[in-house]
Amino acid sequence: MAQSRLADLGKISKGFGLVAKSFFKMGGEEVERCVANSSLKPLKPILTSVKTTVEDCIDSIPTEDPYKMDFTEQDFDIMNADDWEPVGTEVDENIRPKQDKDTQTPSDGTIPQGTGRGTQTTSNGTAPKRSYHAWSGFRSKFIPLHCTSHTNYCTADVTADDVKKFRKGQPPRKTRHKQVLSDRAKERTVPSSRLGRVLSFGELAAGLGVGTIAEIARRGLGWNNEDEMTGKSVFLTEANADRVVNTLCKVRGAALKLGQMLSIQDNSLISPEVQGVFERVRQSADFMPARQMIGVLKKELGDDWRSKVGSFEEKPFAAASIGQVHLATLHDGTEVAMKIQYPGVAKGIDSDIDNITSILKVWNVLPEGLYIENAMDVARRELGWEIDYVREAKYTELFRNLLKNDAILKVPAVIKDLSSKEVLTTELIDGIPLDKAKDLDQETRNMISSNILRLCLTEIFEWFVMQTDPNWSNFFYNADSNKIWLLDFGATRVFDKSFVDKYIRIIHGARVNDRESVLEYSQKLGFLTGYESKVMEDAHVQAVMVLGEAFHSDEPFNFATQDTTMRIHTLMSKMLHHRLTPPPEESYSLHRKMAGAFLLCTKLGANISCKPLFDKIWNRYKFDD
Repeated sequence: MAQSRLADLGKISKGFGLVAKSFFKMGGEEVERCVANSSLKPLKPILTSVKTTVEDCIDSIPTEDPYKMDFTEQDFDIMNADDWEPVGTEVDENIRPKQDKDTQTPSDGTIPQGTGRGTQTTSNGTAPKRSYHAWSGFRSKFIPLHCTSHTNYCTADVTADDVKKFRKGQPPRKTRHKQVLSDRAKERTVPSSRLGRVLSFGELAAGLGVGTIAEIARRGLGWNNEDEMTGKSVFLTEANADRVVNTLCKVRGAALKLGQMLSIQDNSLISPEVQGVFERVRQSADFMPARQMIGVLKKELGDDWRSKVGSFEEKPFAAASIGQVHLATLHDGTEVAMKIQYPGVAKGIDSDIDNITSILKVWNVLPEGLYIENAMDVARRELGWEIDYVREAKYTELFRNLLKNDAILKVPAVIKDLSSKEVLTTELIDGIPLDKAKDLDQETRNMISSNILRLCLTEIFEWFVMQTDPNWSNFFYNADSNKIWLLDFGATRVFDKSFVDKYIRIIHGARVNDRESVLEYSQKLGFLTGYESKVMEDAHVQAVMVLGEAFHSDEPFNFATQDTTMRIHTLMSKMLHHRLTPPPEESYSLHRKMAGAFLLCTKLGANISCKPLFDKIWNRYKFDD
């Protein structure tokens, strides 16, 4: 009954506020019209000022129900019970409600009469038996906290877990980190037909040509600062960069995915200018309008899809290359993330890759010897996997099972009733993407980096299956639980045991500084043909040895001060010039993930011991040959 009366009072106060607001608005507009048509017109500015002031006062009336609380009999029992434990002298200040100086609790635990801290006081004013922590937790969640200038209302629902926490003196639940779209993201229709996508790339190619010719003309006429332009490409101008970003974010799909892949390579493979363009692409994915999004949901989940959820936000909180993600709640209140695929993306993979490859080759953006055709064939195959959300759901569940007993790494559950080939629904996770963790303390950054490296080694050498997309947004860190959440298993790849048997020997050769072993198994795996020049063999082996330096010693390896990238850049130019064969297909996705992990450690300034991580794997590895 108490709960019902509280709810009724809340509704009545809310209703009075809305009626008063509407009444004043109608009356104010009528007075303004009368004044405008009379001799009192000069007084209109004063009237407008008064009206604004009153409206501001009315707007301060809360529109949300301050008593929106799902109390249970158990909740009222806790608040009205008389079995409170004595108040201790050490109280967590983070959960203590603010009090006026006149009403602060004395150190002996007594409570002055009439302090407003509840009715659970004894006749002599001493504190009740139940824990102060429990009451402060309930008070901060349920009771309006009146201040001198405003009122704050806490309306979060209470669960049985909350009750247990409050009884143990634990603080209330932390506020969820709300994910939001990039400021650059815009609502734009996705070209769903092949013709529409081809025309978009044709427009890009023409625009790049015009932009390059214009830049050549400007430099020839001396309109640009020669010192600033020295060594800079006439193709990679700011205007052309805008054209690339705009087109890839518009068409999305395979083209945008390729751009995102290139954005997380280090500048030993592509120039910093190209990397900068694709970094903008990674952060600027647009989202489709509601009509397109709803069309996909109806096609995949049926015309009654809304009846399957309790609520659904039509504006996404994240947008990527293949789809966008919306917040929804199930009927039991569980928050979920619904990933909805862009229409036409699946059909446009081949044409998108062909178009973007042609543009890159015509303008000579990527270095020679990269075997771009082979790289694009691998990308074509992997993108075919990523658009299949049924496949992704299967591997999400696989990794969730593999990591179910892990203390740090976690995977959200799949909601099968709301998943299909183009819609994937999972539990909503809370945290920050790992590239935002660079501002955390050193110990936390070391912990994150160590566990990501551990994950990579475990995936390839123990499970023989790896999530190969190292996009930072696929990994989230939750400081409250100290967990790392793994997302997006669309690019998961299974590795053949015979490949892994040889590959681990290459890594072990680098670990123990055995150059002969590195060369032997590099040839057996197909990195080398055996007919390369001495320059190529030395450059390849040295590159592997440089990358293996992190595993040489038990001492922590400082990723913040290492010069690996610069040394690899020097060796890469030789390798691209003298290479006789493309690397094995498996290495494209494997090295993308491993390189992404190393770059993350560098970005976070990790200082960790890597050797024990590999030695543990090596000591229990079982070879077939």
